[in-house]
Amino acid sequence: MLEGITGRSRRQRSRGCPRPSLAWTGAFISRTGKVGSLPCHACSRILARVNKTPRYDPTAIRELFDEMASTYGLVNLIASFGFAVRWRHQAIKQISAALRGGRRVVDLMSGMNELSHSISQYSDCSLRVTAIDFSPEMLRRARTNFPFPVKTHLEDIFTWGFAPGAADIVVSSFGLKTFDRNQQALLAERIATLLCPGGTFSLVEISVPPARLLRLFYLFYLNHVVPWIGRLFLGNPTNYRMLGIYTREFGNCCYFAECLRQQGLQVTEVSYFLGCATGVTGSKPDIRRTA
Repeated sequence: MLEGITGRSRRQRSRGCPRPSLAWTGAFISRTGKVGSLPCHACSRILARVNKTPRYDPTAIRELFDEMASTYGLVNLIASFGFAVRWRHQAIKQISAALRGGRRVVDLMSGMNELSHSISQYSDCSLRVTAIDFSPEMLRRARTNFPFPVKTHLEDIFTWGFAPGAADIVVSSFGLKTFDRNQQALLAERIATLLCPGGTFSLVEISVPPARLLRLFYLFYLNHVVPWIGRLFLGNPTNYRMLGIYTREFGNCCYFAECLRQQGLQVTEVSYFLGCATGVTGSKPDIRRTA
């Protein structure tokens, strides 16, 4: 079996098929449960790691986004027909009333600080943004020249040390899909701790639309067309194909919304463009005001 797989991989590589990272490939096997699902490359070292790679592997995810960093912004813009930018703006508009008066904003999984551009449409110069991401290549390309100060930190949200109540506002875009349900529950707990009483939040994620025909077209587009666009701009199509897998397994924000409610947060679920993206917005109750 191994000989057949590695032989096929050699033939694919001879035709110019890109070689995915070892960490990413291990994560792919563990997610699909099928060695034959490997898109390009397999080897005995990877097979030995199949049962050791967790569903969410920080090393694999970090390496995935590091590899995509040089093409991610452009491919994301073109492949989404500009909807990614629109959905970010809409997610921030949900909390626009809270963005004035020296607020402390924390942007989780901040990537290249795309959300700060959306925030700048609704805020004043007194705002302070702390951007958290664990991909050094994404942060290296992150824009920081905004009307308000933006401080970037190379941190994993699950290990980042912060003071409880350190944020008035928590935002995030397109990072949720890389978490399984256990991580989503943990992330909800972290957000509830990070927010001060009366603080607000808004997160948005690419999702699987509920309408059957739209869902079939949308998943085909994510799984086949977006990787081709990534390759067109000199990116690795295997990496962009993995984003389609994450999206399909994530589904939508419904489960994450329930995790936030279990942490005592007030939550409103939001659907964008027929469910092609979903989001959660809401606040942390201020017990002091109700006492």
